[in-house]
Amino acid sequence: MKRALPLLAFALTSLLSGGCDAPDVVPTADGRQHTRAARIEGSLVVQSRARGNAIVFLYDAANPPPPAGSGRPRAFTVVTAAELFGASLGDNSTGPFTAPFALSLVEPGRYILRGFIDADTCRNTPQPCHVPDFNPWYGVTSEPNAGDVGGGAVDPVSSETRVLEVTTDADGWPQPLTGVSVSFADSATVPFDRPAFQTADASEFNTATTATKMLTLTPLALTGAVDQRPPGFWVQLGESNGSDAPPPIVWPRVIVRKLADGVTGYVDENDLDRDGVVDEEGVDYARASGGKDGKPDAVVLMAGLVSDPLLPAPQDGQESPSPQPILAPKLVVAIRAQALDVRDPAAPAPLAAVPPGRYSVTLLQSTGQTWRLPNELDPALAEAAGLPGVQSQAFVLDVR
Repeated sequence: MKRALPLLAFALTSLLSGGCDAPDVVPTADGRQHTRAARIEGSLVVQSRARGNAIVFLYDAANPPPPAGSGRPRAFTVVTAAELFGASLGDNSTGPFTAPFALSLVEPGRYILRGFIDADTCRNTPQPCHVPDFNPWYGVTSEPNAGDVGGGAVDPVSSETRVLEVTTDADGWPQPLTGVSVSFADSATVPFDRPAFQTADASEFNTATTATKMLTLTPLALTGAVDQRPPGFWVQLGESNGSDAPPPIVWPRVIVRKLADGVTGYVDENDLDRDGVVDEEGVDYARASGGKDGKPDAVVLMAGLVSDPLLPAPQDGQESPSPQPILAPKLVVAIRAQALDVRDPAAPAPLAAVPPGRYSVTLLQSTGQTWRLPNELDPALAEAAGLPGVQSQAFVLDVR
């Protein structure tokens, strides 16, 4: 062995001497290697008794999250509870607590930051309560629950959402955005669980013979990896039109969207990358006004919640409905045989015919929380995802 050492030393010397020249570098077809990006960084400021990890989401300012829009996060980061609360992790003090955060690989653009504290409410609240359960990879675990504490980057004077702009220098290099503050406070505690629901109605909707499809939704309680326990549906009523008809339901809202065909799982048509923005290429349908517009469509069916005359309409003292929500044991959805292209939500365009296929049904609360059928709890998908299978969550509206 000792006699081999000089040979080994000679071999290493040869390798080192042969490596003095810089290796050839050639461009590749990987577009990510040609991307110029910056970062957004700053501090979290928390004034809350809640304890849990802080999740911060980055959204395109032109495509905000619900309830203002349908945007999905462009990126997210997690600041652990230990880093954020330190020695106060085990007590109930309100802080303020601070910790640094950073979002990397941010391309030039305009953004907003939203987030929440994924609170462990079982520390102080008897059952039912929530342990931290945020998991970004599944729709059924990627939103806040009752007791979580909301937050975001806001203007310190007006408290309006702050729009952050990542700019470039004269050479086109994106410039980092630093000193950004993201605030969380108990005043933004999430009051409700997500509107988890199920329906026992038939899934078929033959638009040639049925003008309106009715679905009755009932709340669904879940425990375990997916923990949602809505006691009913929190409903907010609007003003009556002066007739004997009950006041309209303003919240929650319902969206019936066409799903992509030939794709594993449940993906919105013309949003195959699941970013909440209509793809540049995709299916284009004829419009009622004639012809196609040459752009992929975001197809939804006209749908709304049916007013219930049995719902008590709380008054604010001036004979108009109070903004306070009331609890409804069920909701009835009316789905019309009329399709719209909502690529531009401000100008929905009627389509010439209802595209056949699979459609999802989504409930959207005023808090921005959502629940969609079908979802990853479909037994055909749940096992691979490590989630409990729930047959009712496989419901899909089959439009013919």
